[in-house]
Amino acid sequence: MKLGVEAKLEIHELLSRASYAYDSRDLAMLESCFAEDASLTMRIAGGDLAGPFAGRKAIMELMSGSMAAQTDVRRHVVSNIFFEDSEEGVRVNSFLTLIATEDASTSLLTTGVYQDTVARDEAGDWHLLARHIELDNAY
Repeated sequence: MKLGVEAKLEIHELLSRASYAYDSRDLAMLESCFAEDASLTMRIAGGDLAGPFAGRKAIMELMSGSMAAQTDVRRHVVSNIFFEDSEEGVRVNSFLTLIATEDASTSLLTTGVYQDTVARDEAGDWHLLARHIELDNAY
């Protein structure tokens, strides 16, 4: 599937919206970024694979639990986005830079890679269908 500029911008906005929603703790917005049957896996510093977390409900339980444990202010910065064709949907690769501020001090928590598969729903909106997060180090 050859993506046009408009579709690429919509997908770019989806990735930005998911990061913004997590950082602003807007669970409704974050939930809307994932397809109902989405899945998520994660690996930290080459360790064991966490997941899969199957379905939007399981992903949101993971995300809300993570938020509840955080005392800092997070900023997920997504960059170096590029697209590949995939049989499951559109594959999107990007870098993550995770920054945190706590007690008036800002620091880099980790970097990593997002490997996402996105697809349109019946209404034509893009959603994350599958997300794998590869973090470079634990934080």
